[in-house]
Amino acid sequence: MVYHNINSHNNRYFTIGENERQKFAFSNIPKQIYVIYSVKDTYKEEFVANKLVEAQINPSLSPKMRHDLIYVLYTYRNSFSSDNKPSGTIKGNEVDINLKIDGSYPPVLRRPAYPASPRARKALKNISKN
Repeated sequence: MVYHNINSHNNRYFTIGENERQKFAFSNIPKQIYVIYSVKDTYKEEFVANKLVEAQINPSLSPKMRHDLIYVLYTYRNSFSSDNKPSGTIKGNEVDINLKIDGSYPPVLRRPAYPASPRARKALKNISKN
C-alpha cells in the first residue's frame, strides 16, 4: 500500500506498506534512471534464437516494447502451439472424442423427414405436377 499525504506535511511524501514511520519524499527521488542488468538467461536466448527466428516482430516497436513482448512470449511459451506440440494439448489430460455412434438410432430418429400417408403422398404428387 502506498500512502500519499500532501495536506499535513510541508513536503510531499509517500510510504510503502503499512509502516507509516518510514517516509520517502518525492523531492528526494533521483532524476537519473538506473538500469538493472540481470544475469543472462541461456534458455531465453535459445528460445529467441530457435523459436522466434521466423517471427516477424514489428520493427517500429521501441526496444522496451520489444523486450516486453519477448518476455511475455518466453514466459507463456507453453501456451502456444508448435510443430511437435499441437495447440491445446496438456499432458495427462488427453480426451478421446468418438464421433461415430455405435448401435441403432432411437425410433424417433429413424422416421422420414416428412411422414405422410399413401393418400397424402398421392395428393402431393398431383399438386406438384400441376
